[in-house]
Amino acid sequence: MVNDTLGGRHLGIPYCTLCGAAQAYYTDQLPEGIARPILRTSGLLIRSNKVMYDINTYSVFDTFLGKAVTGPLAERKLQLKQASVITTTWGAWKKAHPQTTVLAEALALGHDFDFRNNRDANGPIFPVGDVDPRLPVHEDIIGIITAAGTPVAFQRSKAFVALKKGDQIVFENIHLELDAGGIKAVDADGSDLGSHQAFWFAWSQFHPQTALWPR
Repeated sequence: MVNDTLGGRHLGIPYCTLCGAAQAYYTDQLPEGIARPILRTSGLLIRSNKVMYDINTYSVFDTFLGKAVTGPLAERKLQLKQASVITTTWGAWKKAHPQTTVLAEALALGHDFDFRNNRDANGPIFPVGDVDPRLPVHEDIIGIITAAGTPVAFQRSKAFVALKKGDQIVFENIHLELDAGGIKAVDADGSDLGSHQAFWFAWSQFHPQTALWPR
C-alpha cells in the first residue's frame, strides 16, 4: 500500500497479490470538506481482495472499486477516481520512460513478490462468490468501465496478439493500445481512462455483469 505524489497529483496505490491487481486512485480534488485520505491495508479481505482504510477517518474502502463502504467517507459517498496502471517488465518500461523514478522501501529490494506460485494453483485460497466460467480464474484481463457505465474485461493474451498485429480493439468508447510493454485503455482522443490488469475471478466478482472481449 503506497501513498505518493506524482506529477502534482496525490495517489493511493494498493497492490493485491491475491487478485493480481495493482491499482492507483487519486486522493486529491475531492468534494469540499474531505481531506486527502491516507490509505493503509486493514488485513481484512472481501472476495479474496484486500481491504484498505483511511487512517484519518477510519473509513473502510472496497479496494477493488475505490469506494468507501463504512465510516464518515462512506456517509459522504466518496468514490475515488482511478488512474491507469500498466503491468509490464522493468526493461520495457525503462526503455519507454528512461527518466522514470522507482519507489523502493528500505529492505524491500531483492525480495520475491511473485504471486504466480503453487499457493493458489487450484483456485483462490480465500472465499469468493460464484465463479464466472467464461475464463479461467487466474486469466489476466484488462478491466475498465465504459462511459455508459458498462464494465468490460479484455482477455490480455488475445488483446496483445491482436494489437501487435495492428488490429484495433474498440468497445463502446474504449480503445486499447500498447504502452511500454503493457496495455491500457484510452478514449477516442487518446485520453487515459483508468484501466488496470487483474485476475479474471477478481474482476468478475466485483463486476458480475461484466462484458467480455472477445465475445
